[in-house]
Amino acid sequence: MAKEIERKFLVDNDLWKRKGVIIPMQQAYLAYHSGNVVRVRIAADNAFLTIKGNLKGITRDEFEYQVPTDDALQMMKMAKGFSIVKKRYIEYVGGKKWEIDVFEKENEGLIVAEIELNSETESFEKPLWILDEVSNDPRYYNFNLAQNPFSNWH
Repeated sequence: MAKEIERKFLVDNDLWKRKGVIIPMQQAYLAYHSGNVVRVRIAADNAFLTIKGNLKGITRDEFEYQVPTDDALQMMKMAKGFSIVKKRYIEYVGGKKWEIDVFEKENEGLIVAEIELNSETESFEKPLWILDEVSNDPRYYNFNLAQNPFSNWH
């Protein structure tokens, strides 16, 4: 069974220098039930259907399958709520991959960095541009950002 162990942090936009690989993304949510989520994502020229299980701590089951982009575009039309639009920057710090999401449209102004780990207790180097951890704050889950965008929080 595939497991995702992920920590999320807010990013200090003044300290972070936008660099690294940039991947434009759009994603939408097709189903939600008891913490389980079905998502469709287009990332650059690739599309994926992802099923995420209920979060337990910072760990969840995750299954991801590549699908034709045309199919993903059709599935996005079936989604409830807003879609998420963001640019993902990939950087490596201390030998670990960081994915920094710069949100657009309804979530503009929000920048979140994610790091995937091999265990919940794995140590890692935090870049200088990391602010507060939001791993356990459901407002920052992408599914929730699609339903209650960052622009509505103010």
